Amino acid sequence: MIYLDYQATTPLAPEARDAMLPWLGGPEAMGFANPHSPHRPGRAAAAMVEVAREQVVALLPRGGRVVFTSGATEAINLALAGSRRKRLAVSAIEHAAVLDTARAIDPGLAVLPVDGAGLVDPETALPADVGLVAVMQVNNEIGTIQPVEALAERAHALGALFLCDAVQGAGKLQAPRGADLIALSAHKLYGPKGIGALWVRDGLELAPMILGGGQEQGLRSGTLSPALCAGFGAAAKLAAACMEEDAARVATLWSAARAVLSRWLLNGSPDHRWRGNLNVRLPGLDVGRLMSDLRDLAFSAGSACASGSGRPSHVLKAIGLSDSDAKASIRLGFGRYSDLGELMDACERIEAAAAAQGV
Repeated sequence: MIYLDYQATTPLAPEARDAMLPWLGGPEAMGFANPHSPHRPGRAAAAMVEVAREQVVALLPRGGRVVFTSGATEAINLALAGSRRKRLAVSAIEHAAVLDTARAIDPGLAVLPVDGAGLVDPETALPADVGLVAVMQVNNEIGTIQPVEALAERAHALGALFLCDAVQGAGKLQAPRGADLIALSAHKLYGPKGIGALWVRDGLELAPMILGGGQEQGLRSGTLSPALCAGFGAAAKLAAACMEEDAARVATLWSAARAVLSRWLLNGSPDHRWRGNLNVRLPGLDVGRLMSDLRDLAFSAGSACASGSGRPSHVLKAIGLSDSDAKASIRLGFGRYSDLGELMDACERIEAAAAAQGV
């Protein structure tokens, strides 16, 4: 199996796995202790959690704190609902975690359009009474990198908060500047699933979403997992150290894949994008048949969260694609542990299978 779905999830880094193991031990190791307990094993677990918190904070702007959550979806819900802003504006290509939550809070939600490259114009119209603007750093389907700093400035000029979903960018790009709230997820940066974080700018107060004990800074009740925190922290530390190397690697992989799939049309910006994401289309392609013919290749027809819905991607529709072109698109994702030879082989087989369809 050749894995080409890094936007859905990334492999667990060996360093992250090793950091987790002591906190998954049996009774003799005491690594299982509750980090909210006052005894010595509990205090040791709590100390480790704070080390992990600092490792995650180091990926993000200065002047804020990290609240651990179960993942980015919970972090986004905490940001949108906890900020208690009623008038919201979000980009048309946000993840469902932002779009669905924002619509539940503000049925009259302002949806910001994108151009054919998937970019939000920093001068796009915003409601005069907007209370919060949400635009993601890197789109999960097409890889477009948004001008988040300029958009944050626009939001602040109107007295609004700015939320950035940095799930696809955290640990790969420099942190989005100017945001008040940033959501991220460990398993998108080679950490474990089941843990994410919300970065909150200093001085910003949020209302809690989960009540019952207030363990996580009064904003999230429930016992933290020391093992998940340790894995997240180790993955974040490694990402900071490997950021330039990882970027150079994906640039090489991108160029190789693009050369093989040269006749395929690119979805998203050719310049303002994370090159670990290659979303391309071939008009007339039957993607379902392609995936059936290549079952030992793990790639995607879009977001994992929307797979199987049968609906065209809202992201591809937002950049102007027809239903048929949206359904003729595939997404290849690669990263730190991808092998160039395997990627070339996979792309050659994708091209051959498409040609066999007569497209």
